[in-house]
Amino acid sequence: ASLRDYVLLTRAVDPAALERDRMAAMQTGYAAGTKGLLRALAYATLQERATGLVHRNTGQASSDPLATRLLARIAADEHGHMVFYRDLVAEALRLAPAATATAIADEVDGFEMPGAELPGFLQRSVRIAEAGLYDARQHRDEVLRPLLAHWGLIDAHTDDATDGVRSRLRARLDRLEATARRFELRRDRRRAGTPQPQAPR
Repeated sequence: ASLRDYVLLTRAVDPAALERDRMAAMQTGYAAGTKGLLRALAYATLQERATGLVHRNTGQASSDPLATRLLARIAADEHGHMVFYRDLVAEALRLAPAATATAIADEVDGFEMPGAELPGFLQRSVRIAEAGLYDARQHRDEVLRPLLAHWGLIDAHTDDATDGVRSRLRARLDRLEATARRFELRRDRRRAGTPQPQAPR
């Protein structure tokens, strides 16, 4: 059985709403715009890693053996796709280090998960983060950092062609660390029922 069949049979999700969302996604589509080849490859790598992580975490959180197995299989497929794109980017870095590193940094700064253009995406993203399925911490520590390390773009380097990009990427990771800590603090307070501090006026 497919995951869609499972959802319909168990009524775990409103099937009419699910179909409306599917049609909206199909009709909206996705346009890479002016990303260019190198940035599109970087996007595909990040996206495959991120969606695989979401599928895996969702399966583990479901407490349902069938859903866990189905989503683990999907996550494994996404991992295979990620490795393919990751290795293409690694080869591009070898051939054109400055241009590829810049494309990676541009995509790291501008990355959005698939479906960002659909109605209700932000609210659903917040719910997903609140549930611990995918948040700023996971994006930083389990998507960006491992990939940038694999590509050799985290540590300081003496290559003038990529030094500026490396500094930019480290700064982005630092900002994401601060964002992740703020979100985790607020989430922990909400779960504990602790009042949130008011912003100064």
